[in-house]
Amino acid sequence: MEEKETQNTQNISSQEITETQKEPNKRRFRPRNNQQGEEKQSQNGQHRHNQRFSKKSQNTAQGDQKFRNKNMGSKESSHIDLKKAVEANARVHQNSLTTYSKAHFNPNARVRITPIGGLGEIGGNMTIIETQNSAIIIDAGMSFPDSDMHGVDILVPDFSYLEVIKDKIAGIVITHAHEDHIGAMPYLFKKYQFPIYGTALPLGLIGSKFDEHGLKKFRSLFRPVEKRKPIRIGEFEIEWIHITHSIVDSSALAIKTEAGVIFHTGDFKIDHTPIDGYPTDLNRIAYYGEQGVLLLLSDSTNSHKSGYTPSEASVGPAFDMLFSRAKGRVIMSTFSSNIHRVYQAIQHGLKYGRKVSVIGRSMEKNLEIARVLGYIDLPQNIFIEAHEVAKYADEEVLIVTTGSQGETMSALYRMATDEHRHIKIKPSDIVILSAKAIPGNEGSVSNILNFINKAGAKVYYQDFSEIHTSGHAAQEEQKLMLRLVKPKFFLPVHGEYNHILKHKETAISCGVDEKNIYLMEDGDQVEVAHNYLRKVRSVKTGKTYIDNQVNATIANEVVLDRQNLAENGIVSVMVQIDKAKNALIGKPRVQTMGIIANKDIISFNKEIEEFFILFVKNCKKELYNNQKAMENEVRNALRKLMFKKTKRYPIIFPNIIFN
Repeated sequence: MEEKETQNTQNISSQEITETQKEPNKRRFRPRNNQQGEEKQSQNGQHRHNQRFSKKSQNTAQGDQKFRNKNMGSKESSHIDLKKAVEANARVHQNSLTTYSKAHFNPNARVRITPIGGLGEIGGNMTIIETQNSAIIIDAGMSFPDSDMHGVDILVPDFSYLEVIKDKIAGIVITHAHEDHIGAMPYLFKKYQFPIYGTALPLGLIGSKFDEHGLKKFRSLFRPVEKRKPIRIGEFEIEWIHITHSIVDSSALAIKTEAGVIFHTGDFKIDHTPIDGYPTDLNRIAYYGEQGVLLLLSDSTNSHKSGYTPSEASVGPAFDMLFSRAKGRVIMSTFSSNIHRVYQAIQHGLKYGRKVSVIGRSMEKNLEIARVLGYIDLPQNIFIEAHEVAKYADEEVLIVTTGSQGETMSALYRMATDEHRHIKIKPSDIVILSAKAIPGNEGSVSNILNFINKAGAKVYYQDFSEIHTSGHAAQEEQKLMLRLVKPKFFLPVHGEYNHILKHKETAISCGVDEKNIYLMEDGDQVEVAHNYLRKVRSVKTGKTYIDNQVNATIANEVVLDRQNLAENGIVSVMVQIDKAKNALIGKPRVQTMGIIANKDIISFNKEIEEFFILFVKNCKKELYNNQKAMENEVRNALRKLMFKKTKRYPIIFPNIIFN
């Protein structure tokens, strides 16, 4: 019985082991009241436990290793996949930055760019772009003279280079209607005539200039263009692209050549809230950037200014505040071409029940052209003539006028100096100068501010910055243009050397290779192809002096003589000499201007007399037989005397009479 029971126990234990191995988590059967069985079971249990632990450990280790192998393989595979995605996107980014490499071009094509004006200066913008067989002129603007250019009103570029290439010039391309881009057109057309391509406002203002200069017949050469619609001009295909600036209807240019696309920004800023509701056409600019641009020429005027240029609309609230507080007349002066600035002032004048008097020929002309062409909508009955201003109460009058640059012939200057026929500045007026002084005009602006203050009126100028905003892009807008266009080569334009140098730094920060940038000056001719940009030569440039009072040029030597007269003065001497006695006859007759004060004339004349007594005694005998040679000798000797006395070299007119 016990044997059988033991045997059964052993059988059960053996069966349990087998089942346990098969089902390790199944609960085991343990017989009670059998010490031997319990001991053996304990031994067997320990053996099975050890066996199970060893087996489990082995299985766990193998499983862990398999999991680790599988997980590591999954991670490595995942890392590889992500790395490939990063590399793929890096290639996409890099390709998006160098779209010019995908553009179609003729590897043998070359294009030359020559600034005739606008580099190393503010204003006078004029650039030639040419191939071997064709050329276009971009803009033809004027600039202002320096203070020592006496009697000169404006400067226009020297057109000498046009004579060299006139037979291949296919047309003149206009970016916008500012004077520094179209002011030289009448003087250009008095020498050369070519088709003029541009939008309506520039052509309208050029037409008005032609009428004044007797060039009305050349209106037949006007070629109005439509933006976003490329046209063929010679070997160039050109598209006008809308940009915002401080004048209506400004354009950038996309110029297709066999060598690649050349993109010219013209003067621009990125205004998202312009007065007419037409912001810069960023989509079209980006389109050309994606097509691939070989060369970018971009406005550098505000390259030192960080951030963004405020919108033209930002001027409106300041106008509203000033108009609402004004108890007397409001007189607003700005550039006559800034149509939207004038338009805003007029709108606020109407809001506060004022009649509008536009005074100044250029202001009247530009505003009327803008109205007729439909750029602004103003009823005719809001305007009054200058002689009607006195019929209205001061609080019912807005005067919009020229003279923000302190020009001595401007309407505002004449009002401030009590020289205007109908308007005189008075203490109850407020005067708004909604413009910044052009470099070189600071003295003139300061003068007119003094005159207005002396008249007792309140002036709002740069100390009230909200009444003016620039029309040129600041650094962040320049960066946006560079990033949209993504050019291979870059020529900063429109500005003095310090402006284009700063623009170069901005371009480098936006990924343009430094070796692909060239800083031009007027007369530099650079050549661009698909694989290089370099200067090839210099051409003759300079300035022609214009007297606006007679619409005529002034010879260079005349301007130099005026400078000399102003700086050094004049000495005129008439002397009679007795050749036989080798002595003076009477006293020299001396006249001076700009050298000697009236109180010192007697002593000066005595000094001149002593000079001639000594000169006659020591001069060469052969000079008595040649009056011209004698006069030259006297002139040279007097120059030395005058420099010793005054540290100046005055203009000397000797008149020698032999007896």
